[in-house]
Amino acid sequence: MMISTKGRYALRFLIDVAENQSDGFVPLKDVAARQEISEKYLEIVVKELVKGGLLDALRGKGGGYRLNRPPEEYSVKAMIERMEGPLAPVACLE
Repeated sequence: MMISTKGRYALRFLIDVAENQSDGFVPLKDVAARQEISEKYLEIVVKELVKGGLLDALRGKGGGYRLNRPPEEYSVKAMIERMEGPLAPVACLE
């Protein structure tokens, strides 16, 4: 199975946030700079992650994103399925 750019960027974003959230919320622009990903593209990806319940968001000064549970409770499968849909090769295996 091929993972799309959105799926790869979502994983990179979540890993970066997990590594850097010790100070609180992590600004999107900081992650974009560290990962060398367009902020505009990351905004699209992050919107899906927040909607899927994988991240908390805070707007305004001091805002950004953080994981809403401990990093060890996240699975790569859940992250990829959020961005790509079910991983089953055929519908009967879902």
